[in-house]
Amino acid sequence: MKIEMLPTGPLSTNCYLVYLEDVKHLYIIDPGAEADTIIEHARRYEAEKCAVLLTHAHADHIGAAGKVAAALNVEHTWLGEADKPLYDSPENQIFPYYRRAEDRPETCEFDPEGDFQVVRLPGHSPGGTGFLFRHGGKSAFFTGDTIFEGSVGRTDLWGGNFDILVNSIRCGILAQEEDLVLYTGHGRPTTVGRERSTNPYIS
Repeated sequence: MKIEMLPTGPLSTNCYLVYLEDVKHLYIIDPGAEADTIIEHARRYEAEKCAVLLTHAHADHIGAAGKVAAALNVEHTWLGEADKPLYDSPENQIFPYYRRAEDRPETCEFDPEGDFQVVRLPGHSPGGTGFLFRHGGKSAFFTGDTIFEGSVGRTDLWGGNFDILVNSIRCGILAQEEDLVLYTGHGRPTTVGRERSTNPYIS
């Protein structure tokens, strides 16, 4: 399993390319901006299957999804169903940084085919979702904006709820093994153990 992190756009939203060499599957997680850069990097992999995974539907995580999906012949764009109203909303923008994504591919619910586990992580948004990969002896957990190194996701946006967020973190993330690496929506990767012991928002 190869992982490439591409911070994109004015908010440095992390887009991840996850390539499973043995089956030649490429997953593009949260293509939020700079579609041409994402496409260029994705084409370096010899992929027989390509899919887009969206951890949630905020504008800075979906802005390049349409262009990326079209250029790479993406089979599916996956999004938690509870975030579909936000995904389709004309109000889904972060002014002045992100306008509404007009070129949005159709989305569907998750069908991971054994490549990864879907972990529901509501709180930052109602349909927040994490993707837990365990492949080729390696593990990686892509958690979107649910948790960050030493911090947690905002809950003052549409559909946010702090109590639900904390429950998602405790039950969905911190219940995993201590050395599991968390690849977050912004900032540097961290680990379950580090956040369990030092994150001030989780008591």
